Amino acid sequence: MNKNDDREMGPKMASSVKQNLLDRMRNTHQSSERNRMARTEREVAPPVRRKQTRFEDLPEYKQVLTQKIAGEQLGIANPFYRAHQTAAGATTVIDGRKLINFASYDYLGLNKHPHVLSHARDAINTFGISASASRLVAGERPAHAELEERIAAFYGVEASVCFVSGYLTNVAAISCLMGPKDLVVHDEFIHNSALAGIKLSGATRRLFKHNDANDLEQVLRTVSGDYRHILVIVEGVYSMDGDVANLPAIMKLKSEYGFWLMVDEAHSLGILGKRGRGTFEHFGIDPTQVDIWMGTLSKTTSSCGGYIAGSAALAAVLKASAGGFVYSVGLAPALASSAIASLDILEQEPERSAALKRNGALFLKLAQEAGLDIGLSGGFSVVPVLIGDSLRAVQLSNDLLAAGINALPIIHPAVPEGLARLRFFITSEHTEEQIRHTVTLTAEKLKDLTERNFGLASVDIQQMMAMLAAR
Repeated sequence: MNKNDDREMGPKMASSVKQNLLDRMRNTHQSSERNRMARTEREVAPPVRRKQTRFEDLPEYKQVLTQKIAGEQLGIANPFYRAHQTAAGATTVIDGRKLINFASYDYLGLNKHPHVLSHARDAINTFGISASASRLVAGERPAHAELEERIAAFYGVEASVCFVSGYLTNVAAISCLMGPKDLVVHDEFIHNSALAGIKLSGATRRLFKHNDANDLEQVLRTVSGDYRHILVIVEGVYSMDGDVANLPAIMKLKSEYGFWLMVDEAHSLGILGKRGRGTFEHFGIDPTQVDIWMGTLSKTTSSCGGYIAGSAALAAVLKASAGGFVYSVGLAPALASSAIASLDILEQEPERSAALKRNGALFLKLAQEAGLDIGLSGGFSVVPVLIGDSLRAVQLSNDLLAAGINALPIIHPAVPEGLARLRFFITSEHTEEQIRHTVTLTAEKLKDLTERNFGLASVDIQQMMAMLAAR
């Protein structure tokens, strides 16, 4: 064989090796896909010719357009995406105006605390902005392990895992732990992120009436023994209604029916309990008896991301198998460090949680005295004022903004039509004067809108449909 043959064989051999590798990868992928299809018992339908749908024809877009046209008819400005020009806490600045702010999660006023900012700056100076990789391969930083250890110690459990998003935390954890042979039972008002995780998992889904342990038991009684695992999901403080899960009653059912229990602490950490440790401290429950503690880092801890806390085995499974952890970049070092610093303050200054409780109780009391419908709220981190009519809720938000108060509406489809509301996030930094002024103005502005019958009843349906068709 001459030199020319040698040169020609090199590329051929390289091509053959490459082709063999591709074939192996495809075979592995196809085998995995066949197994997945078998697990979900789906049949592959034959290909059909179909016309591509325009995004403009989607019912979801029509819904957005309908709301926009209804607002235009009544001259209602869009209250969403208001740009803040400073760090938002008990006050904020929008369009150059300083406002009383009830639309931010900074429950304990830590977003601009010197200790938190110092930790963030140190992390940026050392590690830059991004972890730059999944933690599994090259994105691990010392702050990640420290934060997970601190969260686990805070809950009194063995371990925790941090994710880059609170929403992703629910999606990744639920879809990792549950599968098509499993059952998830959840409160009817559970957060959308949990619903997304359930859907992704392929598990059977059942719901029970909001915060009703008796109805949960009725659901559990009807469950056959065919499911591999059963998971029950509740929230510590419900994000839309502000009431607290009846955890003692659910714990009794857990001992009888043998399910995993997951408690979403997004609006509970730093709020419930004498020292702000959350729902378990509020009720005096052993935290190790709850299988999965979930929470976010964007509220009390003034950072961004989420966490799961529980047993060491749970953490190991998630770190090995949860797609939202394995295939996502690690939490930014500055965010991890900020969350650690916030936990420092939460542990060292319990008076912040106490101040939040006083403010929440005051807001609730004044709202009730003013005749406002605060629904189910317990007066903790979230106090809704139920309006009913979505357009009226939007206009009330705009009227309050004009009067110097920033509070955002929650409207259909986030809540059912007829249950629209303004949602007030209470912080430890709000003053009594700010709370009294806000409640008084809210009651006055709502009374005016109600007396004028402002809302959906004022919309010209025929004109709106004509405008919708024209677009």
